[in-house]
Amino acid sequence: MAEDAIADGITHVVGTPHASNEHAFHFARVQAVREELQEKLGERLTIATGCDFHLNPENIQSIRNDPAPFCINQKDYLLVEFNEFSIPPSMDQTLHELHLQGLRPIVTHPERNGILRTQPERLRDWVHQGCYVQVTAGSLSGVFGPAAKERAWTWIEQGLVHFVSSDAHNTARRPLKLKFAYEAITELHGEEKARALLLDNPLAAFEGQALPYVPEVRSKLKIEKRKRFFFF
Repeated sequence: MAEDAIADGITHVVGTPHASNEHAFHFARVQAVREELQEKLGERLTIATGCDFHLNPENIQSIRNDPAPFCINQKDYLLVEFNEFSIPPSMDQTLHELHLQGLRPIVTHPERNGILRTQPERLRDWVHQGCYVQVTAGSLSGVFGPAAKERAWTWIEQGLVHFVSSDAHNTARRPLKLKFAYEAITELHGEEKARALLLDNPLAAFEGQALPYVPEVRSKLKIEKRKRFFFF
């Protein structure tokens, strides 16, 4: 996977194993593996760690005590993943509490979440609250089905997306490649947006800096009017 990334022009990778009820997150072990891989790669690829953070009671208590191990490159951006069975209203308060703690939550792959696809106003509210949004590159090409593809592109158009990631799991169906997404976004929205979503914002999160690109969230009505004008 590292060789795939290097060949694709990727320079930085964040390994983000799940931290959930099903998958225990052992920071010391994760760091040991990162160091081992980094030593093998040398300066060809920069490896850091974080996690896909599930908002269960145990995790929430752990992050109150020590947030750094869970965050991207141990800075202050936190990848937050929601399950597809239930997202209770209390999650709004939980995200608010993460903000108060000084963390910057990034909602991961909401386009692949059936609840958020049917309740996009919740995602919009979280963005207004100060959260960021990350969609998966494969969603843009239909790897996760037409519904995820449609939502990913719509939310980019509406200014709800701040990052595009590989969410890589293997070298086949979900490889560590992003060039195809960069080219697709460039074709539809221009290279400035592609660079923001795949280079500038990710590097800022990696370094724990403010995002250079935070688009204005556009209303659904404005998008629909624009599309009708285009087609007629």
